[in-house]
Amino acid sequence: MAEDDALLREVDEELRREQLERLWKRYGNLFMALSFGVVAAVGAYKGWEYYQEKQAQAAGEAYVTALDLINTGNDEAAIAALEELAGGPHAGGAALAKLRLAALLGKKGETEKAVTLYRQVADDASLELPLRNAARVRHAWLMADTLPRTELAKILGGLDVAGNPWRAAAREILALAALREGDKQAALSYLERLLNDPETPVEARTRASTLYHVAGGTAASLATPPANGGER
Repeated sequence: MAEDDALLREVDEELRREQLERLWKRYGNLFMALSFGVVAAVGAYKGWEYYQEKQAQAAGEAYVTALDLINTGNDEAAIAALEELAGGPHAGGAALAKLRLAALLGKKGETEKAVTLYRQVADDASLELPLRNAARVRHAWLMADTLPRTELAKILGGLDVAGNPWRAAAREILALAALREGDKQAALSYLERLLNDPETPVEARTRASTLYHVAGGTAASLATPPANGGER
């Protein structure tokens, strides 16, 4: 019986070996090609990772250099550095450069160029949403003194809602626009939402409180502010 079992195992192993040989003769070249393909793909991926890392590092260094130029008052050199980074291959670095460049240009009165840059970032679906929303808010701040409130509301659409981290900025911009247009009721409504929101940042809360009283608001319409004043 034991001999029979041993014989069966031997035959089974021989059959498996023959099957493997036939499979190798038939598909060996394909298997080798696939193996080389996998190795090449892994190598390409690792190479791409390294390339991306080097790009990110270079973009970060260029951005820090531009900020240093701004801090030392060398705006023209900073603008040139930011323009170069904004046209570079690293998407995140380019977006940050455009936001900082737009802020610089806005201060210099080059509003049209600044708005173009803000729109480029806001409309770029490949970017992370926080960056795109930051561009929308900065765009609205830049135009808060000139654009009608309806246009500002379009730029800020979807940000003035509970839970959105940009809601305080959006409400403040719209309140200022309403006051500029003489619509005190609308301004008070935005400001009340700001002041009644426990997560409104301290600085925004302080400005909103001042505007609220200037617009004729009363404390009776406000909820009791949290003990931490909205700090997070």
